[in-house]
Order: sequence, then structure tokens, then C-alpha cells
Amino acid sequence: MSHKGIIFNVQRFTIHDGPGLRTELFFKGCPLRCEWCSNPESWTAYIQPGVYKTKCISHKKCGMCEEACPEKDILNFERGKLTSIDRSKCTDCLACYDACPSDAIKRWGKSMSVEECMKEIRKDKGYYERSGGGVTVSGGEPLLQSDFVAELFKACKDEDIQTCCESSFYSDWKEIEKILPYTDIIISDIKHMDTDIHKKHTGVHNKRILENLKKLTSEERKLILRIPIIPNVNDDMNNIEATADFIVDDLNGRVRTLQLLSFMRLGEEKYSSLGMPYKMEHVKVDRKMFQKRVNEIADYFNSRGIHCLVGTKEKE
Repeated sequence: MSHKGIIFNVQRFTIHDGPGLRTELFFKGCPLRCEWCSNPESWTAYIQPGVYKTKCISHKKCGMCEEACPEKDILNFERGKLTSIDRSKCTDCLACYDACPSDAIKRWGKSMSVEECMKEIRKDKGYYERSGGGVTVSGGEPLLQSDFVAELFKACKDEDIQTCCESSFYSDWKEIEKILPYTDIIISDIKHMDTDIHKKHTGVHNKRILENLKKLTSEERKLILRIPIIPNVNDDMNNIEATADFIVDDLNGRVRTLQLLSFMRLGEEKYSSLGMPYKMEHVKVDRKMFQKRVNEIADYFNSRGIHCLVGTKEKE
């Protein structure tokens, strides 16, 4: 059976999520609600419109979105420009997107078949071979579409293309099992070791995630592990020490590289386009001092025998 995937971005020549040059497919749908997420368009599992008011050429000069919309009074204008959509009434039919001539309405998501994805992937096959790269699936949460990912990865393996899955692993093990036979590299992260603090900032407890990571390493699958370092959330030494203990004791040190990702204010315009609040707006960071703190955390992990780097590199 051939499945379809809902994907909101296909990015070529990426160098951050796995070795070499890669084609990365970002899947829609995520069970987590991380306050610092830079891809809020990935949260829902369906295709939806986003509004970029600075691109609107005005209701007076155009108005085509309002004419196309089958609903009434759900498009909101200020000073003649489209500013938002009443999401409680919007059916996500995307008639407004189809009608808009100025890219003021963006389509977040596209339904793609495995073969459509493979056409994009094959364009860069020569680069994968020369750089040791391949294909990465990310999100959102690709395991919400595990049947499609398994089919896609199998098609990649049939053509000797390396595969990498970047996932929170907040998933039933049966979904993970579907992709493992065709997955070469696994990337995941640990956001916080305390389950209640984890839920406060991500919307879910971490028990399932940690259990799945233990299961993966017990099968001798080496992980690229990441920690997004968020000021005043998970950068205290109690949490850092607990994370190191977990990696050494529960993951048996089977972490290929631990990468520390410094918090940055990213994706704010996407929140605005979706009519959503950006919860990290109040966070102010002295970049020099914060980076020093991140480097100190990396030094601590290395002192515990964990190969740790700042950023998305694997080697130094």
C-alpha cells in the first residue's frame, strides 16, 4: 500500500541534521508544544494557511482572498491589509491561498507521495555519495507518519541512500519499530530530566521519551543526542548532572555525539502568521554570557566522558 505524507518543507543541501550534504523533509504534526519551537507550522497534522500581512497589496487594490473564501467574515483586515484569519471558522480549504497574487497567504503543508519525495531526493544523489550524506526526516514529529516514513526510507535503501530520522521519540514503540529496519542514523534530544518541568515547557511528560531512548541503545543503536539549552529552563547544574547520569548509566554511553543547541529567538514571524502567541518573547539573553555558559556545560559533559560539542557538528 502506498501512503501519502503531509510535509511542510523539503530542504536541499542541509548540513545540520546528519553527516554530509542532505535532503531534509519536514513533516507536519507534533504531540509536543515546546515553548521555544521555531517551527509552529509543524504542530498540526493538516495543511493550513499562514498570513504575512507585509506582503498584502491591500483589500482595495485586490480583495481576491475575500472573494474566494467560501466562509463569511473570517478574514480580518486592518488599514486595508489582511492581518489574520479567524481560525475557529476557517476550514483550511486554502481557497484564499490559491487566489492570493502576492504571497501574503502561505500554504503550510503539502501532500506528497513516496515517488514525489524520491524525485526531489534523487536530484542530489551525487552529492550524498561524495559527502557521505543522505536523507533526513524531521518535523514536527515524523513518527506520527511512521508508515509513510518506513515506505520512504525503504525506497531510499533500495537506491543505497543513507537515511536519518530526527525525532522526539515521544511515540509508541510499535511506530518506531516500523522505521528501524531502514534507518541508518537516529537523532533525538533530551529537553529536561524532570518529568513535571518537561511537561510544563513541552506539554508532555518525558517518561516515554526516556524509555524509548533506553530501548534504542539497548539494541546497540548509537544516537546523535541533542540538548536545546534554554535559559532558566534546563541550564542549571542539577539538570545537567542528571542528564549526564542518564547518558552514562541508562544509555550505557552509547551516544555518538552530544550536541548543545544554544537558544535563539527563531520563528517569531511564523507564530504571527498563524495567529499564535510566541511564548519566549519575554526571554532576553546576553549572547556573550550565555554562550560562555553553554561552553561550560559542554566542558562538563566532556569531563564525564561524553563526546560533546556546541552546535550541530559531529566532529571537531
